[in-house]
Amino acid sequence: MRNYNKYEVWVKSHDLVLFIYKNIIPKLPVNEQYELSKQLKRAAYSVPFNIVEGSGRNSEKDFAHFLDMSLGSILEVEYCSILLRDLSYLDPDLFKKLHLKINHIKAMLIGLIKSIREPKMKDLAP
Repeated sequence: MRNYNKYEVWVKSHDLVLFIYKNIIPKLPVNEQYELSKQLKRAAYSVPFNIVEGSGRNSEKDFAHFLDMSLGSILEVEYCSILLRDLSYLDPDLFKKLHLKINHIKAMLIGLIKSIREPKMKDLAP
């Protein structure tokens, strides 16, 4: 079993959830408080949740599977942020801060997934 809070990607994704709750959700109009904000929150906390769940799995394959789900969730957060920007709910500076955080987490997840899967691929090479 892995210690999830030792993974920098978990720390960064947890920080992203806090950033969204504290800085993004309050900016949304009342009519979006129950729709788009709910979707954004679920997608955001799904990233660290899946890292936590995957870290409790016994195999590298299972861990990578949950990291894949985290990657899908961070992509969903990315789209939500683009939609919020295009609906003029986020000012450009706040969008930029959010997008930088999202891109950093995406890159970290992709790197971790590759590091888990590549040794397996090398073992399969002739």
